[in-house]
Amino acid sequence: MNCCSTETRIADLPERDEPPVACCYECNGQSRPVSRRTVLLMLKPHLLELAMKGTFSFCAVPACPVVYFEERGIQRFTVNDLRIEVGVKAGNDPISLCYCFGFDQAHIRDEISRTGSTTVPERIAALIREGLCACDTRNPAGVCCLGEVNKAVKRIQKEAKT
Repeated sequence: MNCCSTETRIADLPERDEPPVACCYECNGQSRPVSRRTVLLMLKPHLLELAMKGTFSFCAVPACPVVYFEERGIQRFTVNDLRIEVGVKAGNDPISLCYCFGFDQAHIRDEISRTGSTTVPERIAALIREGLCACDTRNPAGVCCLGEVNKAVKRIQKEAKT
């Protein structure tokens, strides 16, 4: 299933700042709904049974250890409960941005330092247009990565100018 729009140009893609639906129990921060399927695909095997029921949200606050929490319950899963590192919660490189195709901040930083710009967002968009993304299941946030990729590009370009 292609979770990202194939009809949209990269410049038209939003930066995924959706309004919070539920607040994280740990930090009271912004969250977004995420499918149980995404949660199950991210969890370590011994925790799968704990996520078989309920509705979950993804906590996007970088400093908070909670990644997923049950919206109307007590179950929560932290960065230590997942099989992969969550880019938005990572402090050291490589900081993942695109879970479908493996791009991280270091790829963008390297390309900008060598050429003054980056083609990573356009390359990802081309792959999305081919119907090859699986952000709904490969991205821990359960959404298209291009918003986070574009934010990282802006931040890294700004850092390179200073």
